[in-house]
Amino acid sequence: MNAKPVILTGHRPTGPCHIGHLVGTLQNWARFQDSYTCFFLIADLHVLTTDYEAAGRIQANTLERLFDWLAAGIDPQRAHLVLQSALPEHAYLSVLLANLVTVARLERNPTYKEQVQQLNLTPSAGLLTYPVLQAADILIYRATHVPVGEDQLPHVELTREVARRFNQLYGDFFSEPEAVLAEQARLPGIDNRTMHTSYGNAIFIKDTPEETTRKVMRMYTDPTRLHATDPGHVEDNPVFTYLDLFDPDRQRLAELKEAYRAGQVGDVEVKRLLAGLLNEALAPMRARRADYAAHPDLVFDLLHEGTAFARLVVKENLAYALRQMGLSAQFKLSF
Repeated sequence: MNAKPVILTGHRPTGPCHIGHLVGTLQNWARFQDSYTCFFLIADLHVLTTDYEAAGRIQANTLERLFDWLAAGIDPQRAHLVLQSALPEHAYLSVLLANLVTVARLERNPTYKEQVQQLNLTPSAGLLTYPVLQAADILIYRATHVPVGEDQLPHVELTREVARRFNQLYGDFFSEPEAVLAEQARLPGIDNRTMHTSYGNAIFIKDTPEETTRKVMRMYTDPTRLHATDPGHVEDNPVFTYLDLFDPDRQRLAELKEAYRAGQVGDVEVKRLLAGLLNEALAPMRARRADYAAHPDLVFDLLHEGTAFARLVVKENLAYALRQMGLSAQFKLSF
């Protein structure tokens, strides 16, 4: 019987998850757990590539991220929660793989250029080479599939190139992983920009019903509509983008869209409907999250158990890679 294909994916622990994470990644991760061997990585080393002064926040943010993962259906009985920095094999393999990638190739990475510009960074060597560390994260598990958004496709392609180069030089070992694109496009923030914690435009899984309602009532809608009786645009309207995902009554939604287009319903009414639907959908997750948040030691134990399992995998795969590259020959030391 063939072993399950392997998934490696994860998040940087930069704080709690917003609902863009929920519909874009976490719901897919939960579905993958029965069909794949899943390693879900808390990629804390990657935090330092853009915020090396974040040391005092990483542990708290790790917990916040884990609470959300577990609340959204990630099951430690069916998947492995892994702490990147607890496994030095990730960094070790990254050092080896860095020799297979040119500086020019890394400088062509579009995400690298975007981060330098958007965050106004003086780029470190760590930021330049983080795609190599990401490749090591994937290859150290011999992952066959990597769930990503479209913005991460260049990183998966670089990982495939590195795997191919290693296999050509040292013999077939690493899989060339396939990208698994998210089924749902990114949710916009409440201001219609990309939803991002630093923009202050995110609705979080952990938000109270009152906080969620306040944010929904501030949502961007149709700037051309000055009065409730003006015809409105449904397309590119974040409120209706959300309703397409969260309103299970498709007939009601179709009628609401027609009424909005005809100027027969106001933004306030539409937003109130959305706030109620969001709070209804998030209520069971918030309850589970509160249970986990009341027992942080248990959550760290789950992370420890997953990381302990992962350690067996990465040690074996790193040892093989070292042998293929002519390193770590067997010898005895006497003192």
